[in-house]
Amino acid sequence: MIERRAHPRHKTLIKGRIYFNNRLSSMDCIVRDIGEEGSRLEFSENVTLPDVFELYLPNKDEYFQAHVVWRKGHNIGITWTPEALLNPRRESGRTDYHLADRVTKLEREVALLLKRIDALEH
Repeated sequence: MIERRAHPRHKTLIKGRIYFNNRLSSMDCIVRDIGEEGSRLEFSENVTLPDVFELYLPNKDEYFQAHVVWRKGHNIGITWTPEALLNPRRESGRTDYHLADRVTKLEREVALLLKRIDALEH
């Protein structure tokens, strides 16, 4: 098969979650390959999705805006929207929202680790 992409995609088997309809609707998918410009998603059955949605990758704890390029059977091909490439996860147009959440989460983890270290020292 001839590769038509400018940037190659890497084979993966990553669990993903798609959010759409203002995050009122969601569904699971498998990210079968991924690259700089897009990805191929696989579903357990034929699905109806909007052309633009948010893809969450739990193993990376990141969100990306995606646009559907093609659909075939249980698979869809997507490209990342330009803002997704610059900054994963844009919550209500604010790029600092997700960063603040991650910093808070990491601060809690650091505090727990410091308590454990303190308990081990005493």
